Amino acid sequence: MATYKSLDAAVNNVLQEGVVIPAHPLALTKDLKLDEARQRLLTKYYIASGAGGIAVGVHTTQFAIRKPGINLFEPVLKIAADEIERAELQSPFIKVAGICGPVEQAINEASLAVKHGYHLGLLSNGGLQQYTEAELIERAYAVAEIMPLFGFYLQPAAGGRLLSYDFWRRFVEIPNVYAIKVAAFNRYQTLDVVRAVCNSERRNGVALYTGNDDNIVADLLTPYHIPEGNSIAEKRFVGGLLGHWAVWTKKATTLLGQIKQCVANDYAGAAGLLSEGIAITDMNAAIFDVKHQFHGCIPGIHEVLRRQGLLEGTWCLDPGEQLSEGQSEEINRVCKNYPNLIDDAFVETFLRNNKA
Repeated sequence: MATYKSLDAAVNNVLQEGVVIPAHPLALTKDLKLDEARQRLLTKYYIASGAGGIAVGVHTTQFAIRKPGINLFEPVLKIAADEIERAELQSPFIKVAGICGPVEQAINEASLAVKHGYHLGLLSNGGLQQYTEAELIERAYAVAEIMPLFGFYLQPAAGGRLLSYDFWRRFVEIPNVYAIKVAAFNRYQTLDVVRAVCNSERRNGVALYTGNDDNIVADLLTPYHIPEGNSIAEKRFVGGLLGHWAVWTKKATTLLGQIKQCVANDYAGAAGLLSEGIAITDMNAAIFDVKHQFHGCIPGIHEVLRRQGLLEGTWCLDPGEQLSEGQSEEINRVCKNYPNLIDDAFVETFLRNNKA
C-alpha cells in the first residue's frame, strides 16, 4: 500500500487560505548563462512584495532548463530555496516546484524538489500526448508518493493538453493532492475542474488556484455553486499561481487582499474590482503576446522586469523566443493607461536597498 508524506499543516493552512504565488522567471546573461545575482534578486523581490510563495521550474522559468547541456533545473530550485531561508520569514512561504516529463523524469524532479525543501510539486501533463488519461493518473500517483501535489491544467497553446472531467475527478481522489492550478484559459474546461473537485469528498481539502491570466479577478470573485447529490457544493478560487503575477507583484498582493475583503463584506465594491479585472486582462494581453498566439509571453514578462531594473535583458534559452513585432509598444500602452496597476515606485525603492 502506498504511503504519502503529508503537507506540513502550517503550510497547508496558508495554501488553503489563498495567496499570491508568482511563477518565477529565469535570469540570464547576454551569453545565455544563469545570472545568479539577478536570479536571487527576483526571489527577494517576490518575498518583499508580500507574495505567499513562489513556483520555480515552471513554464515561466522555461522548460528548457531541463535540457542536457543546460541543466539549470536543480540550480534554480536551490537558489530560490536559499533566498527564502535567508529571509527568515515568520510565516510559512510556499515553495512549489514544477514537475514535468515521463514517469521516471517526474519522479527524479520531485526527488530533487524534496531535497531542496519544496513543499509541493506542480505536476504538468504537457508533452505527454502519447499517455492516456489513465496513464497520467498512474504517473500522478507515483509522483504523489514522493511529495504533495499541486495539480496543473495547462492550456494547449502553452504546451498543455485537453483533459476531461473524468480525469480531474480521478485526480482529486489522490490522497496527496492539496491544490489545483487551472490555466485552461477556457470557461468550459475551468468548470470541468471545479465540478470535479466539488463532486469529490475531498472538496474541502483541495484549494483552487487560478492560472487563467486572462480572467484573474473574475475567477477570484466568483462563487461556484455545483449540485452534488441533494445539496449544493460551493467552491472558490482562493489565490493565484500566475505568470502574470511574476510582474507588478506588489500590486497583485494588494489586489488579492482587496478581493478577499470584498467577498467578506458581502461583495461591496465588486463592480469596481471587475472593472479593474478587465484592465488587468488588457495588460496581460500585452505581456503574454496574445496577438501572436503567446509567442512572446516569456520575453514579455522579461521586458517588464528589464524596464524596472530587475533583469538585465529579455534573453531566453531559446534564442527564437523574443518580443513579437509591436509587443513593446503594447506594453508601453498598458503601462501608460493603467499606472495604478504597476509597481515601479515600489521596485525603485526595493532596488535601492538590494543590489544584484
